[in-house]
Amino acid sequence: MQYKHDPLFPARFMWGASSAAWQVEGAVNEDGRTTAIIDLNSKKKQPYTDNSIAADHYHHFKEDVALMAECGFTSYRFSLSWPRIFPDDSGVPNELGLKFYNDLIDELVKNGIEPIVTLYHYDMPVWIDEKFNGWYGRGIIAEFDRYVRTCFQEFGNRVKYWLSINEQNMQICYGDWLGVSKNKETWFEDKWKVNHILNLCNAKAVIACHELVENGKIGPVPGYVPIYPASANPEDQIAAMNAEELTEKVWNDFYAHRKYNGFIKSYWRENKIDPDIRPGDMELIRKAKIDFFGLNCYRSNVAMACKITDTEREQELNKSGVKGNFIYPKFPGLYQLTNNPFVETNDWDWEIDPVALRYMLRYVWDHYQLPMMITENGFGGHDSVSSDGKVHDPERIAFLRDQIYQVGLAIQDGCEVIAYNPWSFTDLLSTGNGMSKRYGLVYINTTDEALLDLKRIPKDSFYWYANLIQSNGQNWGRSL
Repeated sequence: MQYKHDPLFPARFMWGASSAAWQVEGAVNEDGRTTAIIDLNSKKKQPYTDNSIAADHYHHFKEDVALMAECGFTSYRFSLSWPRIFPDDSGVPNELGLKFYNDLIDELVKNGIEPIVTLYHYDMPVWIDEKFNGWYGRGIIAEFDRYVRTCFQEFGNRVKYWLSINEQNMQICYGDWLGVSKNKETWFEDKWKVNHILNLCNAKAVIACHELVENGKIGPVPGYVPIYPASANPEDQIAAMNAEELTEKVWNDFYAHRKYNGFIKSYWRENKIDPDIRPGDMELIRKAKIDFFGLNCYRSNVAMACKITDTEREQELNKSGVKGNFIYPKFPGLYQLTNNPFVETNDWDWEIDPVALRYMLRYVWDHYQLPMMITENGFGGHDSVSSDGKVHDPERIAFLRDQIYQVGLAIQDGCEVIAYNPWSFTDLLSTGNGMSKRYGLVYINTTDEALLDLKRIPKDSFYWYANLIQSNGQNWGRSL
C-alpha cells in the first residue's frame, strides 16, 4: 500500500541504539572478569584488533550515557557479560561485575533511558565451555538458569524489557564463524542438538523472567535477512521459502508456537538427523511464552532454485571491505543465494535495502501477532575524522533515514512496533572486521593498528538522529 502522507510513530515509541558487551566494553581482564570463548575467537580475526579494549565503554559509560541523553534516547539495548558476572564455577556472582551493570542501569534510568537488556550475546565463559562442553552439553542448562535468575533478581527492579539469546539462528547457521562449532566435519548433524539445548536455555530464561521480574517482558532476538525469490518461476519461490525456513522461520515458529514446525521435522527425517529431544524437554518449552520479538535486520537476500545434482558451495563473507569478494552459497535440492540487481550494496557486499525492514515487520506480524522492536539495524562504513575535526557520514544518514521511514510504513500497515535501536551507539568491534568497519553514531578515536585517545566524537548522523528523535520520527529532511 502507498500512503499520501509520511508515517506517524506512536507517542511512547522508544528511540535509542544498541551494543553488545564483548564488542563495546573492553576491560576483558579487569575486576574479576574472566575469558569468554568469543574473546579467543576475536583474536583469530587478524589483521583486525581483538576485543581487549574495543570502545572501552567499561571506563567511559557515564560519558557514553551522557551522549545518549544529549541525543534524546529513550531506550538503550545492551548485553550483560556472563563471565563478568560469573567468572568461575564457584556459583558466587562477581560483586564488581554486578556493580558495573548496576551503575550503568542507574545512570540510564537517571537520564530517562529505558534499559533493554540482552542476557546472552555470544560471550560464553571459557570455564563453562571446559566444564560442560559449551552448548554441546546439557550441563549448561542449569548454569544458564543460575546466571539469568541472578540477573533478574539483581536488575529486574529497573529493567523491564529483556532479550534472551541474541541471534540463535545465526549461531547455528554460522557456527564456525561465530566460534560455536567444535567440529566443522560433524557440524551438519551436531548443530541441531546444539540448537535444541539453546532452545531449552531460552525457555529457562523466559520462565524465570516471568517468575522473578514484576511486569517483566522477554523475547528472543533472531537475526533476520528477508529473502526474495529471484524470479516469478515457482521453483524460485519455493527456494526462497526453503531459505527462509532454514535461516530464520524454523526458529521464529519455535519461539512463538513452542514446538518444532513440520518443515524442520521433515528435514531431519530426510537427512537422518537426531536433535536429541528428551522426555520433559517439550513440556518445559511449552511453558515459555514470549512477550515480543527483538529483530536484527541489516540487509536482504535473493534465492533461486538449486538442482539436487548441483555441487554444494559454502558462503564466504567479504572480510576485506572491498566490493566483489562475497561468495553466495549453494544448497543442492534446497536453494542457492544470488545477487539482487535492484538494490545497492555496501563495501562488504551487503544489500542496502530499506524495504527489507517493512517486509520483515509485516512478515513477523502476520505470522505471530506479537509486538516487535528493532534491536539491530545499521550501516557499516570506513569512517574517519576530517580536517575540521568532525566525522561526516552522509551515507549512514541516508541509510537510517530510508530504513526508519520503512519502519514507519510498517506501523501504518498495522504492525505493532515499539522501539528502534540501531547498531550501534558508539563505534565498537565488528564481529569480523575489528574497528575498521564502523557502525556508530559516535566515533571512537582508535584504530586496528593503534590505540589512540578513545575520544568520543559525535558524527553528523548523531545530530541528524537527535533531530528525528525530538520530532518523534517526523523531521526527516532537516539539514545539519
